[in-house]
Amino acid sequence: MAYQKLQAGKAAAVTPSDTVDIPFPGGDKNNGCVLYVGVAGDLKVRTVAGDDVVFVGMQGFLPVQVIRVFATETTATDILALW
Repeated sequence: MAYQKLQAGKAAAVTPSDTVDIPFPGGDKNNGCVLYVGVAGDLKVRTVAGDDVVFVGMQGFLPVQVIRVFATETTATDILALW
């Protein structure tokens, strides 16, 4: 089982995109982040393993290592990436 730390050291607002991964602050490659969703809705993401999945009615913390939030099929808003 992978170790998941419980605190974030960095945070950034997420702009959903069907073609661009979530950028890591400072320009390094995003090796995966967890998400916080402020306003409930569907959330389509790509995981670090390359799986595309839709979380239906998502709100709160998503403890999955994510590299992209898709614009298509995402209705949730106020999304933050946490590293």
